[in-house]
Amino acid sequence: MGSPPRTYHRSGRSGRGTTGGPWLADRGSRGRLERLLNWIARNFELLLAVLGAITVGVMDLFGDSLGEDATAGATVLVLGALAAGSLRQRRRDENLADAVHDIQRAFEGMQMVRSLTGSEIGAELRKARERSDFWAFKGGTGTYLRAVTLPECVERARGNRSNLTFTIDIVDPADTPACRAYARFRRSYATTEGSYDPEAWTEERTSKESYATVLAAGWHLQRLPGMTVHLYLSSTAPTLRFDVSQSRLIITQDDRARPGLLVTENHPLHRYYSVELQQSRNQARKIELGQARALDNDPTNDQARAFFEDLGLPLPTTFSDTDVRQIVEKALHAENPYPI
Repeated sequence: MGSPPRTYHRSGRSGRGTTGGPWLADRGSRGRLERLLNWIARNFELLLAVLGAITVGVMDLFGDSLGEDATAGATVLVLGALAAGSLRQRRRDENLADAVHDIQRAFEGMQMVRSLTGSEIGAELRKARERSDFWAFKGGTGTYLRAVTLPECVERARGNRSNLTFTIDIVDPADTPACRAYARFRRSYATTEGSYDPEAWTEERTSKESYATVLAAGWHLQRLPGMTVHLYLSSTAPTLRFDVSQSRLIITQDDRARPGLLVTENHPLHRYYSVELQQSRNQARKIELGQARALDNDPTNDQARAFFEDLGLPLPTTFSDTDVRQIVEKALHAENPYPI
């Protein structure tokens, strides 16, 4: 007797092997077919061109029997297919270029406006001073302006023998309500971390600080040929400080613990705030510094009093010689209130 036929068993369900059997095979076939069709759709023009080129070759071999018109028509078909493929590729390239451009604009937009904290504020102010021959400031009494911004910009302009224009808008030192309101605002931050000040902000201190900025602006103006200073005195107490150069706008607060804001020149906010600051100056009192008499390198008390008289901004009669000397020291030897 012959051996009985061998029986083979597959694991899993009936009719399916360990690999899934015919069901997975059918699914794999469909996947390959879909990929093939997708490839043909993406490269239709190339396939058409290849087929057309083969057709032209065959026609060329049998050109005498098929005629020149048929050959020429096939050639045009090949060129048309190649042109269509080129246009489609160009559209893909253009779409990719547009996408890259949009991404670049998004990143640029992020850099045009950003928050500043801590030492970043001082670093951006330094960058703004490096190349600018124009500076506009609006704030309270301009302590940082006369301690850092004015002398550094003047020194750079003197070294470059270039022109320099300053526009300054500060609290009117002769406006008692405005000085009182600003002092009250500054005192509200007196206990905030990072805003320590050894002097208490009072109405009198606010007035002296603003007088010192006026004196500093006039003193530097008299020592730099080609310098122009537009000085405005406001009857309102600001809560923000605006420093504007040709390349950027930096908005800060008197409380160093709070963040600032950087806006570059290409952003609409730069133009909007420039218009806003101009509108503020239009409502302020303008002081003609060129009308004041000359000041010595170390002005005397009498020179300082006469200087303010010439501007139509006389010092209060209650200010003693000690007060006047304090104003001169604040004007020409101010300490950086925000050292890094």
